[in-house]
Amino acid sequence: MRFEKRRNMQMVKGTPENDQCQVRWIARSPAVAQHFLYIMIAFMVSAFIAVPTSLAEPGDDPLGSIMWTEMREQFFGKDPVVFDDRVKVLVPEIVENQAQVPVTADARALDDVRKMVVFADLNPIQHVATLGVIKAAPFLALRMKVEQATPVRAAALTGDGVWHVGSVFLDAAGGGCSAPAMARQDADWSETVGHAQGKLYRELDGMVRARFRVRHPMDTGLARDNTPSFFIENLDFRTKGGVQLATLELREPVSEDPTLTVLVRLPLGDTGLLIDGRDNQGEIYHSVIPATWRQSAITGPSNRHRTSTETP
Repeated sequence: MRFEKRRNMQMVKGTPENDQCQVRWIARSPAVAQHFLYIMIAFMVSAFIAVPTSLAEPGDDPLGSIMWTEMREQFFGKDPVVFDDRVKVLVPEIVENQAQVPVTADARALDDVRKMVVFADLNPIQHVATLGVIKAAPFLALRMKVEQATPVRAAALTGDGVWHVGSVFLDAAGGGCSAPAMARQDADWSETVGHAQGKLYRELDGMVRARFRVRHPMDTGLARDNTPSFFIENLDFRTKGGVQLATLELREPVSEDPTLTVLVRLPLGDTGLLIDGRDNQGEIYHSVIPATWRQSAITGPSNRHRTSTETP
């Protein structure tokens, strides 16, 4: 009552009798005074805060991430999105090195996948990689940096325009995105940038598993030493004849010296896989992984047994 009396003595002009009447009115009607105060506060707040007319629907995120609404707008826009258990995301239960976290995204259970995106909600740079599926399987294995515990997701775009999202929560201490590249401790690190090594494995279904590593610091630009971002941003996979099989867009969270695995449909008689890359500084990289296996088709059960006169 003392606060209300002081405020009305300042705001209401007139004789002391009028002021006393005003104070008595408030004293006799506390509910009315409180309601009037709420209206005044709401009016003052609305004058300075613009309330949005519509909000993006957060969706039924199984992980309850506070960033899901923003992630949906950033990666999918207005496209339809469903959470789908057929999109698998595999991460280790215990993270020993926050700068080298293995992640596998597998959407092979879906039909007609055109593209697959990997991202982490709570990383300072959420986008990790995008696989363009041309003559390849929607499968990608890589290592990434994490700054803290975060949901890690893979989203597969099918031919009907629907994004199918698989999610997993990665429990990690963090600090991987802000750690400087280890390669920069070597005096000759720049001489080996772009050097690659890899191997091809023929799968029973006719696909070829390509596993390879490229020497590159993959700087995020967030390290404490103020090193600017420097990373491989595009990889292109082709046959020896130049037929495009897949594309891969990489971003800063991919770990130093990227170790990658993809599944491509390399023709049976092809002798190698061509990989062309470019980093964000304009440097071009070219590698060839030879196909060293025996170039023979897998035969049926009736043709697997040879007579004593046949030669291997």
